[in-house]
Amino acid sequence: MARSSVSLIVVLCVSLLPLVAMAVGTPFHIEGSVYCDTCRFGFETIATKYISGAKMRIVCKDRVTLKSEVVGQAVTGRRGRYRVAVTGDRQDQQCLAELVESPMPGCHVADPGRSTATVILTRSNGAASTRHFANAMGFLRDQPLRGCAGLRKLYLADGDVRAI
Repeated sequence: MARSSVSLIVVLCVSLLPLVAMAVGTPFHIEGSVYCDTCRFGFETIATKYISGAKMRIVCKDRVTLKSEVVGQAVTGRRGRYRVAVTGDRQDQQCLAELVESPMPGCHVADPGRSTATVILTRSNGAASTRHFANAMGFLRDQPLRGCAGLRKLYLADGDVRAI
């Protein structure tokens, strides 16, 4: 009986060790993308161009002190994708991925509705993975591309196109 109890304790300790190690030192990996809204629709379309070289950051705000802290930064690579490693559990802080700068000519203004994305940086929410995905964020093109009116009709095929 004593051997089985000791064996059970050893098995539990060995199986929980990776979870403890992950909770202590493994960073979160936040992934997302940055695009140019070429038609100024406020969402991604088949005409969307993804921005290589765009700058973004992760900012966390303490809910009590309201102090903000930049906890990660990145520059987008091919196809406008970024990946940011953030160390430390942010518990109940509000964390956002934020657009900083676009290198694309004619596409510099951040879309007010798509300039940030909420990211969760805690292990106390039941999520087992340290890999988290942020919604895509976008900049608006100064002038819509030709053909955007036809594209709008395609996306609004179920609605009343005349209302636009």
